[in-house]
Amino acid sequence: MQYITDIMAQYGYLVIVLSLCLGILAAPIPLEAVMGYAGVMSYQGDLNTFGSIFASATGTTLAMFITYGIGYKLGMPFFERYGERIHLGPARIQQISNWFNRHGNYLIVIIYFIPGIRHFTGYFAGITRMKFPVFALYSFFGSFLWVTPFVIGGKALGPNWEGFYQWMHEHVVLGSTSFILAIVLFYLIKKYRIHIVGYLNKSFVFFKSRVKVYISVVSTFVLVAGLIIYMIMAK
Repeated sequence: MQYITDIMAQYGYLVIVLSLCLGILAAPIPLEAVMGYAGVMSYQGDLNTFGSIFASATGTTLAMFITYGIGYKLGMPFFERYGERIHLGPARIQQISNWFNRHGNYLIVIIYFIPGIRHFTGYFAGITRMKFPVFALYSFFGSFLWVTPFVIGGKALGPNWEGFYQWMHEHVVLGSTSFILAIVLFYLIKKYRIHIVGYLNKSFVFFKSRVKVYISVVSTFVLVAGLIIYMIMAK
């Protein structure tokens, strides 16, 4: 921790911008740790809180613009020729294009919170020719939404940030998996809502009472939530 804060104290916001930019470009940099330590520096009075947030968001957005440009420049011809080798042939790219056309604006914001996936957002947006002003707007908004909690958390925890970060790092896989499952569940409910409503109507007839159905649904939710909490506490 001392090594990181010493570098930040010497070079200030430039370190934050470059670290976030290179991290999004796939350099092995612990982005959440950098943002948290920026908050610690704010706690110590060496950096300004808003300046740290702005520098983090700027570095992140800059990387998104770079990856967008690379994806836009390579485009479909590159993937038509080499895409099958990395499981990104024309059919898959078209599928991704349709996916972004339907949900892209919101996904740009959400994907920031998913490690291992956010790095590819700009590439796909460029490949699928998403309008740059739209991409830029949602990228900048999403970056602020993502970086702010880490910087504020680092400032609030101060010297205790390092211990919290280690705990958070241990549970990031479980948290990310739960988040992705929640998105998938929402998508399935939205796509098959007609079938779900039909099933529930049949359930109402079977149970003769909506209250029993509600109790069954709530009990299932409590059971699943309890299992997740147990998994976390058992770590």
